[in-house]
Amino acid sequence: MSDSPIDTPILDLIANPDDDALRAALNDVHPFDVAQAVEELENAEIWAFLRRLGDPLNADVFSHLDLDHQAELVQEHAPEETAPLLERMAPDDRVDVLQAIDDELRERILARMTVSQRRVTERLAGYEEGTAGGVMSPEFAALPADLTVAEAIGLLRLQAPRKETIYDIFVIDDASRLIGVVGLKDLILASPKDRISEIMRAEVISIRADEDRNEAARKIREYDLLTLPVVQGDNRLVGLVTVDDVLDVTEEEATTDFHRMASVGNIQTDLLGASMSLLYRKRIPWLLVLVLMNVFSGAGIAYFEDTIAAAVALVFFLPLLIDSGGNAGSQSATLVVRSLATGETVLRDWLRLLRREVLIAGALGLTMGLAVSMLGFLRAGPDIALVVAVTMVLVVIVGSLIGMSLPFILTRLKMDPATASAPLVTSLADICGVLIYFSIATWWLGLQAA
Repeated sequence: MSDSPIDTPILDLIANPDDDALRAALNDVHPFDVAQAVEELENAEIWAFLRRLGDPLNADVFSHLDLDHQAELVQEHAPEETAPLLERMAPDDRVDVLQAIDDELRERILARMTVSQRRVTERLAGYEEGTAGGVMSPEFAALPADLTVAEAIGLLRLQAPRKETIYDIFVIDDASRLIGVVGLKDLILASPKDRISEIMRAEVISIRADEDRNEAARKIREYDLLTLPVVQGDNRLVGLVTVDDVLDVTEEEATTDFHRMASVGNIQTDLLGASMSLLYRKRIPWLLVLVLMNVFSGAGIAYFEDTIAAAVALVFFLPLLIDSGGNAGSQSATLVVRSLATGETVLRDWLRLLRREVLIAGALGLTMGLAVSMLGFLRAGPDIALVVAVTMVLVVIVGSLIGMSLPFILTRLKMDPATASAPLVTSLADICGVLIYFSIATWWLGLQAA
């Protein structure tokens, strides 16, 4: 059996000049699959294809194209053509596209939209990026509490075609304040004469529009929700966040965290689509910072030139020791950043984690120190073996504490804890490792550093 969603390749269908046959063939294919098939075409070919599809399939396919590709297509065509297409998209997807193009073109497109859609778009665009309001959809199903189930189903039947989802129906009062929620299943199973107020759940998990979108993701995950109502002011319902919105947020946040953990600036496109100059600009700042930081390691080594000259065998163990501290710190930083991101750990847990980390790092250091002392004894005798073993214990403890504490410090400073990247932690641990190693060696071997 073929893995393709349809027997005839989509690109072969596009070559068919019969528009009706094309639409009929693609009617049972998910728009995502169609979008993936045409992504590699030239922009002019994609736009011609979208024209042939007609409403509403063209908007569905366009919605599943890569955001950068959407922006290119919109910028290459007249607002008279793009405005109707964007109007047929989900409002939150439409806002994403409009925010990816220049201001002048955005205003020209908005001017050609209907008044109602323009107002919805401008209202959504007014929410700050990274908030629940910035990812919500305003297309929610809502009912007054005093309706009977029969009346509610009739009203819902009229609302449903224009709504994001109707699995959860929110209940509002005369001022549009959220007062309850009723599931579609509960509505169908209830007696037609029951009142919505009798079957709704009054305890509703919600989020304010100005709260962080990660909080929305957390609530949906922890409370097993399909939808999360978004409120503002005096609990007035303004939108909803769905599971698919959360998946997009989670993917974006994970990508951003991976970039930051590798000391790479935020890249708003995929790797293949990013230009060489963009990748250069996003990577060079942190690399330069890390180069400057590593100068301190070199300065530390230069300071202990006499110690190194007197015991050249110390140099053999230098990479092993400082890398071990950096590796231990990177492990700790990764665990803490992830724990902070998922909400498992908060700022007040720092002291508790500090005590645990000292014990864990101490045990790790002792184990690694014992292993490396054997190598030190065979390579350079008991004195060097003791210096190397003690240093290993200390650098692992110090590196681990740097990796554990740095994310908390950044969180306290209102910065993203993911900035406590592996290269940054490793560089700090390297500096400390050099100073610890040669200080112990100088003291134990009875040598005077320059």
